[in-house]
Amino acid sequence: MSKQLLWLIIWGVTFGYMESAVVVYLREIYYPEGFAFPLVIIQDRILLTEVLREAATLLILWATVSLTYKRLQSRFAAFLVLFGLWDIFYYIFLKLLLNWPEKVNTWDILFLIPSPWVGPVWAPILVSLGFIYAGTTILMRNHQKYFFQFGKGFIVFELIAALLIIISFIIPGVSVIEQSLPTHFPWYLFLTGFLTGLGIFLYYFHNSEHTK
Repeated sequence: MSKQLLWLIIWGVTFGYMESAVVVYLREIYYPEGFAFPLVIIQDRILLTEVLREAATLLILWATVSLTYKRLQSRFAAFLVLFGLWDIFYYIFLKLLLNWPEKVNTWDILFLIPSPWVGPVWAPILVSLGFIYAGTTILMRNHQKYFFQFGKGFIVFELIAALLIIISFIIPGVSVIEQSLPTHFPWYLFLTGFLTGLGIFLYYFHNSEHTK
């Protein structure tokens, strides 16, 4: 377990650097004076390339955990760990390379699928910390040969929580399309989704049946 988790951590950290390196190149091209909203309109070819790169990144993450674990539950838990590490260290390396973001309230464009996601840096970091906690907790129990039976209710509630978080990012993401400055982050919507997701996980984790 410790060896597998160690390599997952190394993978997540190094992939975070690769992501930050891509952003360094893009900002050198499109934001030589410094990244800021409203965003520069990029060519359709570059936009498509970026969207496909994001999709490819998710596929690489899933392929990595699929090669590491046999059970679906362990694969999904490891995916959460990798995603969280990748995202957090992406910001750490950007801070080291570009001295950005200036603060945790700094606005950033987070994702492009299916439409632009925008939010303050603290929001995706909080989600990533939740991913790392949940994924690591499940992996540790799986290593002890305990596999949880979360059930349909768990899946439905977690999907609703995830949807609330995504909507909270997509709402200010309209500013990218409108070429304007994001002015308001629906933190109440975000925190409702985040706390619901975390609360449901803790409840089911401590009360669900498990197989050995």
